[in-house]
Amino acid sequence: MSTFDPNKVSTKFLPPANPNYPVVGRKYTLTHSDITGELFLSVGCRIDLESIDQQMRDEVIAEWRRDRYGRYHLFGEVYVDGGEFSKEVTERRFNIFRKEMGTALKGMLYGDQPFLSNHPYLLDAPIYIQFNSTYPEYNQTFYFGTLRDYV
Repeated sequence: MSTFDPNKVSTKFLPPANPNYPVVGRKYTLTHSDITGELFLSVGCRIDLESIDQQMRDEVIAEWRRDRYGRYHLFGEVYVDGGEFSKEVTERRFNIFRKEMGTALKGMLYGDQPFLSNHPYLLDAPIYIQFNSTYPEYNQTFYFGTLRDYV
């Protein structure tokens, strides 16, 4: 997934979400094909569970949220492990997610371009990604800048 190619991004909307609304609660499910390098983005008011490969668990999910001060942020999660992998495999997955997150965020940005054009203030909202793992050293939340960093 390393090199971002906008021609390999396909987006589907899960009603009632559309290219304009909602903002708060707008959810992204990003999956990919290791073989073709294609990125598949689902945008909706729910996570697209049907698109997630339960064996691979290499999706990136994210949601627009507002804090108690009314500021927007994009909060995402990746599944590093749930105890089923060795520490070595978990570390490899963790490192791959860290390395590929920029490509994933570019895919979300590109795939939801009309929405972000209608809500340009979101380009400056902070991005936080939770890496979920049973190993404490891989169970962390990282700041990934703003979407403007990925334009």
